[in-house]
Amino acid sequence: MRIFKEEQRFNQTWIIVLMVISTIMPLAILLHTHINNPESFSGLEFAIAIMIIILASSMIFFLKMNTRIDDKGIYYKFFPFHFKYRLIKWGEISEVYVRKYDAITEYGGWGLKGGAIWKKSNGKAINVSGDIGIQLTLKNGKKLLLGTQKSEEAKRILETYKSKINTNV
Repeated sequence: MRIFKEEQRFNQTWIIVLMVISTIMPLAILLHTHINNPESFSGLEFAIAIMIIILASSMIFFLKMNTRIDDKGIYYKFFPFHFKYRLIKWGEISEVYVRKYDAITEYGGWGLKGGAIWKKSNGKAINVSGDIGIQLTLKNGKKLLLGTQKSEEAKRILETYKSKINTNV
């Protein structure tokens, strides 16, 4: 049995720079306010505010996308939105292939996207970076795109299990 596994995180340089800048600005404002008027809030309130700013800014780095493909089907999990893998069995899939896409114009960006607030006809997308994904069309008409950084490996594994699509496995 062949298995495809992939784990992705938001670790692009531009995101790190953006998060550092968006953390420094409120910290600087908070520090400036506290220095100019120490009575504006207590030391405990000051410490709590700093912790909240740092925690909120670092939340994006807790996001993690996992994809697994094996003889049962395609599994995906986007932590912390999904705590367990979700399985799409081969028998539920009418079409699956690796394709290039535009995250912004097709789905509104990266992350857990699509559905009601974006182009419904494109379905949903779960992606972390890049412009290559595993496109699934399900027998119930729904579409799901899972971003991948391992396109060639994904193509090979999908070719391995191609015979399981459109069966009642």
